[in-house]
Amino acid sequence: QLQLVESGGGLVRPGGSLTLSCAASGFTLDFYAVGWFRQAPGKEREGVSCISSSSGGTDYADSVKGRFTISRDNAKNTVYLQMNNPKPEDTAVYYCATEPDATFGECTRSKGGYDYWGQGTQVTVSS
Repeated sequence: QLQLVESGGGLVRPGGSLTLSCAASGFTLDFYAVGWFRQAPGKEREGVSCISSSSGGTDYADSVKGRFTISRDNAKNTVYLQMNNPKPEDTAVYYCATEPDATFGECTRSKGGYDYWGQGTQVTVSS
């Protein structure tokens, strides 16, 4: 069974830090670009960050650039999103997904190119 499972969400204070994990099972994540998306209540799902299969390419939404870092450990079949200095507006359900047709070394934050999705993990930023 092909599955992506996000973990690491929770309550974090503004200015703190949190690391989200996206673990794949049933398939090898190495060959895929992976994206992190988020959806706040009443808002569209938006692309936060993505990383190419080779880790050579990353992209970030302007709202998180300089605060969030995406990385991957292919040996652990896992992609991470390090969230530093989170803000209340970062509160959302965070999802990871695979981008099967990404150009080698590249990725996009457009959700239309993503197929497998995890179930999401809630991140709440509040004091």
